[in-house]
Amino acid sequence: MFQVTVEEKFSAGHALRGYRGKCENTHGHNYRVRVRVEGEHLDSVGLLFDFVHLKRILRELIGTLDHQFLNDLPAFASVNPSAENMAKFFYDEASGQMRGNSNDARITSVTVWETDETSATYTP
Repeated sequence: MFQVTVEEKFSAGHALRGYRGKCENTHGHNYRVRVRVEGEHLDSVGLLFDFVHLKRILRELIGTLDHQFLNDLPAFASVNPSAENMAKFFYDEASGQMRGNSNDARITSVTVWETDETSATYTP
């Protein structure tokens, strides 16, 4: 089994609806996102999934969130912009863009860090 991983960073604000505590107030984070792709077969060049293509997918998604108030975005209109829901968002969106790749490469996990010490991971 082969795995490739890319990471990117962005900044955004949010407030957790229905939460009782400091995080119910508007605040921001410097997020880090890691996408892990796994598969058994390499392409004819010897790649599982091109880092350049995977980074492009992640950067495009981050571009829609960077320096935004996440609660105002359609993706988080009905779910809280928690790290857990953000990890699922990145998984769903990036997986959709990877469909039809030439081998069996698939996303196996997405981790979103809100701080250096706290993260949430979505694994399908």
